[in-house]
Amino acid sequence: QVQLVESGGGLVQPGGSLRLSCAASDSIFSIKAMGWFRQALGKERELVSVITSGGTTNYADSVKGRFTISRDNAKKMLYLQMNSLKPEDTAVYYCNSPRARINDYWGQGTQVTVSS
Repeated sequence: QVQLVESGGGLVQPGGSLRLSCAASDSIFSIKAMGWFRQALGKERELVSVITSGGTTNYADSVKGRFTISRDNAKKMLYLQMNSLKPEDTAVYYCNSPRARINDYWGQGTQVTVSS
């Protein structure tokens, strides 16, 4: 079974930066689109960024210009560089296929808290 392990979250002040990492055990990671999701307390999980196998990226309007998604296929790693963080970015962040549904496998996620 594919395993996804997210890391890099933490407590940061507004305007700060964090870099999230996702380690995947998927043998076909390099040919799959991947995405970062987030779920704030009491809200539905939302897709915030996607990167295709070829490196094409897409972002939700709420994070465009502040977040950068990247990947290292050789290491089976996915990253999310988050700059100019806002309190509304506070959430648990997950990596997965952009097509993943709520009942599919998910990693444990990594908590990001933006607060002064």
